[in-house]
Amino acid sequence: MARVPVAVNSDRLGQAMQASAGEVERMMNLLLPKADDAEAPLLEAMRYSTLGGGKRLRPFLVQQSAALFGVDSRCATRVGAAVEFMHCYSLIHDDLPAMDDSDLRRGKPSCHKQFDEATAILAGDALQSLAFQVLAAPETHSDAMVRCELVSALAKAAGAPGMAGGQMIDLLAETEEFDIGAITRLQRMKTGEIFAFCATAGAIMGRAPAKQVHALHSYAQEFGLAFQIADDLLDLEGDSDLTGKPTGQDTEAGKATFVSILGADRARAQAKLLSEQAVSALDLWGESADLLRDAARFIVQRDG
Repeated sequence: MARVPVAVNSDRLGQAMQASAGEVERMMNLLLPKADDAEAPLLEAMRYSTLGGGKRLRPFLVQQSAALFGVDSRCATRVGAAVEFMHCYSLIHDDLPAMDDSDLRRGKPSCHKQFDEATAILAGDALQSLAFQVLAAPETHSDAMVRCELVSALAKAAGAPGMAGGQMIDLLAETEEFDIGAITRLQRMKTGEIFAFCATAGAIMGRAPAKQVHALHSYAQEFGLAFQIADDLLDLEGDSDLTGKPTGQDTEAGKATFVSILGADRARAQAKLLSEQAVSALDLWGESADLLRDAARFIVQRDG
């Protein structure tokens, strides 16, 4: 029998995401370096690009997956901060003229517009390094093997098999014809692999059995595709005042997306289907996974 979509408990999810974002913000502020020396502009750019904005969705997934296995909340928040540093690095570089050439991010000037291109490149590089520094620190987990596994998993998700490789393919999508299979692979790499790290990080920290790791990975894969389709729809139909970034860029660049191939109506229906498939992947857990279920449904209903 087909699963009947359930309305998101928006109050519960909103409160939980707000609390999570506050915890992650405080942790990031503690972990980001401060200096008055010659490198101060770099550190200012790192802080500018990470603090005071964003839904912190990826750290939220880390914290919720960790809660399923009773992982210490401070450890989970450190991992959430690390993945947010990685995410912010990718946004800085994505906005550069050589990539998406975007002047606006999270409702304010992109890093390269606020500072300059060279500083933005270095800020992204330094945030990527900081992410691994945080994961490798003993404060993140008492077990060195767990820390090594976290480092390895994030490196794979962010590198050529994941986000960076997906971004390369995304650039090709502006000049080459892609079918739905190629677009799906692109987005599983560019977006899905980082979400997969977030959803399975808690299982890694909790030393969960393979069956549970696989279930969370499946959740994240469907979640990531649904998220990207919703993002494509926002680029087509959204309000830049709500999204915090320019809209219409994919169409202007002639880039192949889920929406350009499927059309808006079919893409919207596919996103809802993927969202419910993500929810189904959590059947191993009861009410303890309800916030993860709410998050999967929220991403296809958001307006920013």
